[in-house]
Amino acid sequence: MSNDNAYTIKWGIISTGSIASQFVSDLLHASNGVAHAVGSRSQESADAFAQNHGIPHAYATYEELVNDPAVDAVYIGTPHPFHKDNALLALRAGKAVLCEKPFTVNSAELEELISYAREQKLFLMEAMWSRFLPVHAKIREWVAEGRIGEVRLVKGDLGFRADWNPSSRLLDPKLGGGGLLDVGIYPISLASMIFGPHPERIQSTVHIGETGVDEHFSLLLSYGDGKAASINGGVRLKMLEQAYIFGTEGYIVIPDTLVNPRSVELYINDQKVETFKDDRVSHGYAFEAEEVGRCLAEGLTESPTLPLEESLAIIKLLDDIRAQWGLKYPGE
Repeated sequence: MSNDNAYTIKWGIISTGSIASQFVSDLLHASNGVAHAVGSRSQESADAFAQNHGIPHAYATYEELVNDPAVDAVYIGTPHPFHKDNALLALRAGKAVLCEKPFTVNSAELEELISYAREQKLFLMEAMWSRFLPVHAKIREWVAEGRIGEVRLVKGDLGFRADWNPSSRLLDPKLGGGGLLDVGIYPISLASMIFGPHPERIQSTVHIGETGVDEHFSLLLSYGDGKAASINGGVRLKMLEQAYIFGTEGYIVIPDTLVNPRSVELYINDQKVETFKDDRVSHGYAFEAEEVGRCLAEGLTESPTLPLEESLAIIKLLDDIRAQWGLKYPGE
């Protein structure tokens, strides 16, 4: 890394959108990273973003950003179809990469990224921020301790009713629109965290809307030995954003939101026996940023909490689900 203090990562930001804005705001709460530069498709946009967030360097192109020798790691917050090219650009410049979820539109794109990163021994990670939140760490702890016995069922719902805008990133096929890639990945990642990323069987139903993307869907993932995940998601149907993990001795409830939970409850014999509360003041992106810094400080090229093989298996699962639906994006 370029700077003297190996524990302070200088971040370059690709994108000036809302997620990039939240990520940069959260770097103020990260112990080992600072926003050093931002790249946009125009100098005006980069300057405005840099001024709003107190970032010292602003570039009119992504190429200039990744070629800044002071940048250690690049965060990519662009829409899904641009992830592969943006990540490859940063990797080719020798930078560590944290790329928003879903990592890529399909598994072929991700295989290309992983292959290059491994060949060059560069760090690469999907920005599945929920995996690094304290609530999810607590869930892993409770499950590993056997507090709810053997887990048999994961249930996760995540849906909202977006305004009708066919050219929005949520509904436009050219922008990788639809519920599965945008919100479905959250409950799927939760199921993967509990059962692993390789269900034996996928059953699904979907509503494909006017624009040709999935507006809402239901999945039943079977893992063998009676273990299953029931998942519902959508971008044109409001759902309760809750999750449940049922075991033979009790169950765990995420009561508020699956995306960014602040609390989690443990029940045994139908009695609530423990509540874990996360009282952070940040959005929650600081934890994944800190993970990147920790891995780089330790010389790791991927995160043990979210290994590349798991991200790839999840994208392959999304591919398989879309194949059931006959849903392809432009260029596939």
